[in-house]
Amino acid sequence: MSQRPQALFAMAAENVPQVFPPEVLARLRTSVDIEPDLVAEDFTEPRVLGALARTEILVTGWGCPRLDETVLDAAPRLRAVLHSAGSVKSFATRALRERGVAVSSAAVANALPVAEYTLAMILLAGKDVLAARDRMRTTRACAGWGVIPGIGNYGRRVGVIGASRIGRRVLELLRPFDLRPVLSDPYVDERRAAALGVPLLPLDELLRTSGIVTVHAPETPETHRMIGRRELALMPDGAVLINTARGALVDHDALVAELRTGRLTAILDVTDPEPLPADSPLYDLPGAFVTPHLAGSQGNELARLGLTVAQEAQRLVTGGELAYAVDLAAWGHTA
Repeated sequence: MSQRPQALFAMAAENVPQVFPPEVLARLRTSVDIEPDLVAEDFTEPRVLGALARTEILVTGWGCPRLDETVLDAAPRLRAVLHSAGSVKSFATRALRERGVAVSSAAVANALPVAEYTLAMILLAGKDVLAARDRMRTTRACAGWGVIPGIGNYGRRVGVIGASRIGRRVLELLRPFDLRPVLSDPYVDERRAAALGVPLLPLDELLRTSGIVTVHAPETPETHRMIGRRELALMPDGAVLINTARGALVDHDALVAELRTGRLTAILDVTDPEPLPADSPLYDLPGAFVTPHLAGSQGNELARLGLTVAQEAQRLVTGGELAYAVDLAAWGHTA
C-alpha cells in the first residue's frame, strides 16, 4: 500500500490537464496519491464525498467550490490546501484557519506573467507606441523619421501603487532600465521601501509626478475605486494609467470622462464590470487600450502554477515548511 498521502483535485475539471500537463502531474504524483480523473467540481457528488473522507491534501484551482464547515466535516483528515492559482478568497473560509488547515497559493508564480505584461506596457507606453499605432491606422500614412518630443523611457517616473507580489516583481523588472520608479503603499514604511530600492511617496504625490502609473493593490473595501475622479485629475497631461489588478480599483465612469478629453491614456487588462458590456465606450475611445484579462498565467504559463504546487507538496510530505503559505488572518489587506 502506498505511503503517499491521499490528495484530491478541486477545481474546474477542464483546468487540470492545462495546469498539470503530464510532466508536472508526474512530479506531483511522486509526493501524493492523486487521480486526475477524479476532480471535485461539486463537493456533494457521492464519489467526491467518498474521496473527501480519505483526503489529506486538496489541490485546488480556478473553479474550486467553497470550503465551508460542511465540506470540512466531510474531510476529517484534511491538513493542507495547495492552490494552483492566485487568490484563495473565492473558496477559502475562516473554518480552514479555525481547524488549522495549512493553505498555500501559487500566487508567486502567477505574479510573473502579470509583471512581465506590465513591464512590456510601461516600455510601450513610454514610447507612445499604442497611440502611434492608432494614428497610423487612422491616417494610413507615416510621417517619416523625426524626433518626437515628450516620449521616451529615459528618466521617466513610473508610479507603482502597491508592493504586492506583482508590484515587487515589477520593481525588480524595472531595475535594468533608465526609468525612475516610485512606490505608494500604506502598509510599507521607509525602511522597507529602501530595501525595495525605491522612494516611498503618498498616493497623491505619486499621481501628480508620475508619467506612468501602474496599479498593483489588492481589492479590499479600502481600495474600492481608490483611483477616482479626484485622483485622475491629479495625473499630469499625457500620463498613462495601467491596471492589471482588479477593475473595481478604478472608477470607470471617471476614467471614461478623462479619456474623452484626450488628457490621459489607460491600459486596462481588468475592468469593472468584467467582461465589459458590448456598448462600453472603452472599446472605442482612442486613449483606451483594453485586453481581456490575459496578463495572468495563460497557455504554457499554466504549467508553472502546477509545478509550484508540486514543489509545495514535496515540501509538505518531507516535513519541510510551505514556501508560499497564505496567512488567512491577513485577509483584510491582501488579495
